[in-house]
Amino acid sequence: MAKTKAKGATKLGRDSLPKYLGVKLFAGQKAQPGMIIIRQRGTKFLPGKNVKRGRDDTLYAVKKGVIWFGTKRKRGFDNSQRIAKIVNVEAR
Repeated sequence: MAKTKAKGATKLGRDSLPKYLGVKLFAGQKAQPGMIIIRQRGTKFLPGKNVKRGRDDTLYAVKKGVIWFGTKRKRGFDNSQRIAKIVNVEAR
C-alpha cells in the first residue's frame, strides 16, 4: 500500500521567480528620461550626473543623453576607502 496519494500531490516544483537584475543600458547607449539603467540590490553602482536612485536601488535617467560609466574614490565614515562605480548620463 502506498503511504501518500498517487494523484500528483507532489511536494516538489516550487521555485521563486527570477528578479531580472543587472545593467539594462550600457555605455554609449542613448537614454530617455525615466529609462531604467541598472536594476540592483544594494548600491553596487552609484548615481552620478543626471541619474537618480529609486526606492529599490534601481538607477534611472533624469535627462535625455548618452550613458557613461566611471569610477570614484569614496570615503566612508570610518575613513575606509573604496572605489565606487558611478553611472552618468551626459546630455547631448
